[in-house]
Amino acid sequence: MNTDLLLPLHRRYLVRFNPKRIPHAFTDVLIIGGGISGMRAALAVDPSLETTVLTKDVVQVSNSWKAQGGIAGVLDPGDTVANHARDTIAAGKGLCDPQAVNSITEAAPEVIRELMGFGARFDMQGDELALTQEGGHSHRRIIHALGDATGQEVMRALIESTYQQPHVQVWERTFTIDLLTYEGSCVGALVWNPQHGKTFVWAKQTILATGGAGRIYRETTNPEIATGDGHAIAFRAGVKVRDMEMMQFHPTVLYIAGGSRHLISEAVRGEGAHLVDSTGYRFMPDYDEAAELAPRDVVSQAITAQMEKTQHPCVYLDLRHLDRKLVAERFPNIGAVCGQFGLDLAVDLIPVRPGAHYMIGGVVIDDEGRTSLPGLWAAGEVTSSGLHGANRLASNSLLEGLYHGRACGLGASIKAADISDHFCAMPLKANWPEPISGYEDLDLTDVRNSLMSLMWRRAGIRRDHEGLEEAARQVNFWDRYVSRQEFDNVSGWSLQNMLLVARLMTTSALERTESRGVHYRSDFPTANPEKARHIEMAAQHETGAK
Repeated sequence: MNTDLLLPLHRRYLVRFNPKRIPHAFTDVLIIGGGISGMRAALAVDPSLETTVLTKDVVQVSNSWKAQGGIAGVLDPGDTVANHARDTIAAGKGLCDPQAVNSITEAAPEVIRELMGFGARFDMQGDELALTQEGGHSHRRIIHALGDATGQEVMRALIESTYQQPHVQVWERTFTIDLLTYEGSCVGALVWNPQHGKTFVWAKQTILATGGAGRIYRETTNPEIATGDGHAIAFRAGVKVRDMEMMQFHPTVLYIAGGSRHLISEAVRGEGAHLVDSTGYRFMPDYDEAAELAPRDVVSQAITAQMEKTQHPCVYLDLRHLDRKLVAERFPNIGAVCGQFGLDLAVDLIPVRPGAHYMIGGVVIDDEGRTSLPGLWAAGEVTSSGLHGANRLASNSLLEGLYHGRACGLGASIKAADISDHFCAMPLKANWPEPISGYEDLDLTDVRNSLMSLMWRRAGIRRDHEGLEEAARQVNFWDRYVSRQEFDNVSGWSLQNMLLVARLMTTSALERTESRGVHYRSDFPTANPEKARHIEMAAQHETGAK
């Protein structure tokens, strides 16, 4: 059962445009996003088709590149796909799609072998792939690379392979302002980059692989680019989204006052690290029998509760009982980051607290990656595929991105091959009354920081009706004057997208009057079986909006 909500939008497009005054580019398949999903999609597109990949920053800046833990897949003879599927569904707290879970977990070994075929080199134990265990997994089934920098190695291999394809061109530092739609189908995107300004990129098929939205929160592991752009541009184009309240908070983010937030991989706890509070007490057994290996939602909420009990701003990871050589070999990058702050993983307690990490809600897709808008496909963190449910199982995200990236590339190829090369400019035009004047007086950084702080306080790990109402009122107030402006820069457009995604999140969070997975309502602290359903949302454009 679905609950459908309509959210009013001020305008269909963020900027006015006239196709006769804007440069045009043409491609067969347009891929928006250069993380693991986008690059895997590019490698799956038929080489006879021209393919264009757009990245908001350089290709090395993405959540995929920063991924530490690894990729989940059944490679141990003592494990089974049924176990992987069961663990995934258990973590998802009643919102997983069993068919999606079965398809993706069954494909995991093949997906991993394909990745190795592209040149990815994973850590070995003798002649076998080294496997580790993470929270929520019943077996050691996580492959990893460079100790604790799996994403870096995976993306290196995919990026190098993509650049070797003569039919693929990559446009870096290119911001996608909006998807272009005509007669009910996606026909490409309006983009901007410093070299060419605004450009129409017409495409026979478009794949959305823009990643997450963690930067909507003050405490996050995500890079600066993760502002929910894909969620926003899809929603404005009429694409169905769901479960937008489901933001996963990673339990262990390095907490150093004044320092940027760094992820401390789940694999640290998988190798035996303990969580202790400010008094040195190991508290996780009080909250779950799996202790530090409980699912992420359980650990994040337990840490939050323990911080309140001790009136201390963080808890600590304790690795002092682990073999020092193991720690150094397994976590070289985490060790280097901690070393910048004078901390030694093997001998010091490491201060951590939760932070926004992974957007579970998003664009609704089927197993092939099709969205509700013809001509538009989607893969990765921008989507809601049914794999994660209400809480993502550790190391299933890179797996999902690879699976649906490949599916989208293959599916888009088939569709694009059936469309002729007769490109012509559609009679599209975005023209609306003059925007509110004077946006030069807006301090965009101040609004953005205020939004991030508000969402962390009122729509973060713990939520209630009063706090969510306050967040919704304030976000709607900011949105009323910010989103009626016409900006000419990435900062302005990103802020408009962040405000839209925040509206979607707070609206959906208010609607779900129960606690389920990553969505914890202190005023409805238990799960209600009658409310184990998806919350779908669609755009309702205001009168006169185009």
